[in-house]
Amino acid sequence: MIKPLHIVILAAGEGTRMKSARPKMLQTVGGRPMLAHLLDTATSLEPEQVHVVVGSGAEQVKEACADYAVTWVNQDERRGTGHAVMQAMPGVPDGSAVLVLLGDHPLIPAALLEKMIAETEPPLAMLTMELDDPTGYGRILRDPGGNIIGVIEHQDAAPEQHEIREVNTGIIMADAARLRAWLDKLDCDNAKQEYYLPDIFSMARAESGEVQAVMAPDYHDLQGANDRVQLAALEKRYQQRMARQLMESGVQLVDPDRLDVRGAVSAGSDVHIDINVILQGENRLGDGVTVGAGSVLTDCDLAAGTVVHPHSVLEGVVTTGACDIGPFARLRPGTVLAAGCRVGNFVETKNARLGEGSKASHLTYLGDSVVGKSVNIGAGTITCNYDGAYKHQTVIEDDVFIGSDTQLVAPVTVGRGATIGAGSTVTKNAPAGALTVSRSRQTSIEGWKRPKKGEGQ
Repeated sequence: MIKPLHIVILAAGEGTRMKSARPKMLQTVGGRPMLAHLLDTATSLEPEQVHVVVGSGAEQVKEACADYAVTWVNQDERRGTGHAVMQAMPGVPDGSAVLVLLGDHPLIPAALLEKMIAETEPPLAMLTMELDDPTGYGRILRDPGGNIIGVIEHQDAAPEQHEIREVNTGIIMADAARLRAWLDKLDCDNAKQEYYLPDIFSMARAESGEVQAVMAPDYHDLQGANDRVQLAALEKRYQQRMARQLMESGVQLVDPDRLDVRGAVSAGSDVHIDINVILQGENRLGDGVTVGAGSVLTDCDLAAGTVVHPHSVLEGVVTTGACDIGPFARLRPGTVLAAGCRVGNFVETKNARLGEGSKASHLTYLGDSVVGKSVNIGAGTITCNYDGAYKHQTVIEDDVFIGSDTQLVAPVTVGRGATIGAGSTVTKNAPAGALTVSRSRQTSIEGWKRPKKGEGQ
């Protein structure tokens, strides 16, 4: 096909069967709106323009997909697929080819559309598929020679036509001028009194004698979602696709059916991902990274050799060398760990940088902190970074030892090589190389008795 390509996406459906306040096109697959997936595919075809026909929840849809350079077309009165395409045609010049896609088909492969564009030629071509149960789909009508002569909608089909398994996907490609003329001839003489786009096939047959078709090899990629059950089936299909891509790139998945990918993942060699892991946003996993069972990673960049133990939650975390994280660790945005760092169980960090070889092994909070090299942070240590109005920074220099149950009240600096005694509350800078202790003198009271129930009443 050498004509300029214009893509029309029909995205005006209300999705009432979803029983949701969110527009149908914004129901998510893989953590992203269905329409966003299709827009990625459409723009990869490098068309002259993408026209998106919206109706229900139009403003929400436009806002959610504002990053895409598309032309938005409102369908204020929704009277069928033919009527929807009519709304977009004023923006499509004659001399173009028009590819019509359905907004609730997020998983259609770009390669299949490329095949359709390359192997067919307007005035009209369509994409078909075969279903074991074609209930609800328009049936493809062919003559004894196998030529397509039209499409009949399920509700208008005769009983013998219900046996036809080849169905219309709703995806067509047509010459813009011819499509415009056919749309002008549509009527709404049918059960729903709507303008059906498939009615143009009989017109094209009468004019040119041939309607071209491409059969999709796998109908699963062309299924839409009108309710939550169908949406879950799409989610399953998407996750299977993402798991296969990861395994084909060399990632070891303990169980491909127990991984959720909700964004983009790039992975090096020998990456190992255990069960029930969720990968959100954009994650980069270096060679030999291990992600333990039940962990959640969002927008992380983990260097080669990093180990994330089970049930850890990481967001916006960067490791610049092999680190050991978890189990049950929570690392929040702004966390940067150098090689050899250990952040253990029930440790929380936010906006914290740890130098090479530093360790916070358990039960610690590090917020707005800069930690040097070879620092040992004892259990129960807290950086008190928030005064109720502002955040303040804690600086812990190289080779510091922080005793257990220490509170560092920011802004404060602990000098190089310093030691903080267990149970201290540090409110002033601790000098380098010295032992700093801040706690009450231990006192024992002889003869003291613990109160008992019933006494003194």
